[in-house]
Amino acid sequence: MSTSTAERWARTRTFHHSLYSPERVAAARAERELSVSVCLPARECAQTVGEIVTALARLCDAGAIDEVVVVDADSADGTAAVAERAGAAVYQEAELMPELGRVLGKGDAMYRALTVLRGEIVCYLDADMVGDTAHYATGLVGPLVCEEPGEIAFVKAFYQRPFERDGVSLPREGGRVNHLLARPALQLFYPELECVSQPLAGEIAARRELLERLPFVTGYGVEIGMLIDAWRTIGLDGIAQVDLDEHRNRHQPLAALTPMARTVLATIARRVEAEGRLTGVQLAEQIVERPPLTSVPVGR
Repeated sequence: MSTSTAERWARTRTFHHSLYSPERVAAARAERELSVSVCLPARECAQTVGEIVTALARLCDAGAIDEVVVVDADSADGTAAVAERAGAAVYQEAELMPELGRVLGKGDAMYRALTVLRGEIVCYLDADMVGDTAHYATGLVGPLVCEEPGEIAFVKAFYQRPFERDGVSLPREGGRVNHLLARPALQLFYPELECVSQPLAGEIAARRELLERLPFVTGYGVEIGMLIDAWRTIGLDGIAQVDLDEHRNRHQPLAALTPMARTVLATIARRVEAEGRLTGVQLAEQIVERPPLTSVPVGR
């Protein structure tokens, strides 16, 4: 018997970040003896990464998280130096698992970062956000450390994405690929996930043991691929989403969204094809995926 949209909404665990203050997260983390790593994959983010790391370092001092790691893509603007001065441990992405060859995008950097992150809970944040961001980490980590132990293993962010142009801010007009492609495609092919508000959000937190069991798409498809694969592995009951209020960062020009949308669609299509529900389609987009880290002896 099929599940209705109303039933799926009821099963989708949804929280607001204000439930998880640094003090509450720190107390729950200490009680359950859980270690937490926050990782920021970064490329040319010198203007924003310092403020983000400084806010996260305060969470370390408060006991809410254990470490802040920036994985830099050989940025020419001094991103690595800014992050290090602000208190992050900094790694160059190409130095992690060099036996894999050249790094193939954000998803590849996230995958390689697992070899140096120490936490049992891993939180990935974008490094180009502006404004108050400390609640992103506590909000995403919160359901994993404060709710019923073991029930939730994967947490996804959602928020309003203002679109700013020529001095005008349109509160709900950002996230164009999310609204025009990702959510409609999930409704069509993976209706169990239709209630995930922001499937392309780059901010997630998860239990390490789950992340090590998932493949990582190396490029723009990492977020949608990880969401589908996590759902396949732990089911909807193991997934939560957290309202972080608002997300501000630099917007891509419309022309730059075409390759992003194509990769997201190809990532979904590859999974539908693997399930035998899509046949006779030649995918022109080359999707490279790293295998689950549990299957890779190197770097462990």
